[in-house]
Amino acid sequence: MLDYQMGGVETRFAEIIWNNEPISSTELVKLCANEFDWKKSTTYTVLKRLCEKGIFKNEQGSVSSVIGRDEFYSYQSGKFVENNFKGSLPAFITAFSKNRELSREDIEQIRAMLDEYSEGVK
Repeated sequence: MLDYQMGGVETRFAEIIWNNEPISSTELVKLCANEFDWKKSTTYTVLKRLCEKGIFKNEQGSVSSVIGRDEFYSYQSGKFVENNFKGSLPAFITAFSKNRELSREDIEQIRAMLDEYSEGVK
C-alpha cells in the first residue's frame, strides 16, 4: 500500500500542483518561491518525496498527479474514520454534528446521498 499521508506544508504544495496540473517543474519552482519562499532545491526535494509516495509524477519536467485531489481526500477521510471511530460512519456523523447545527440543506444533501447509495446496495 502506498503512503498517501502528507503534512500541512506538503498538502499546500500538493494543492499548487492540483490547481495547475500539468505544470512544468520550472513553473512549480517559481510558484513555490512565491508561496513558500523556497529555493529550487527545496521544491525538488518535496516533489521527489511526494513522487516516492505515489501521489505525483515528474516526467520530463512535467509534473502531474497520480492520485487526484478527490481521491486523496477520500482516502484521508476514510482513514480518519477508521482510526478515530473504529470505521463507524454513524459514530463519526454523530460526533461531527453534536456541537454543530445542521442546516435543512445539509440534511437534505445527506438524505439524497444515502438514498442514492442505498439504491446501489442489494
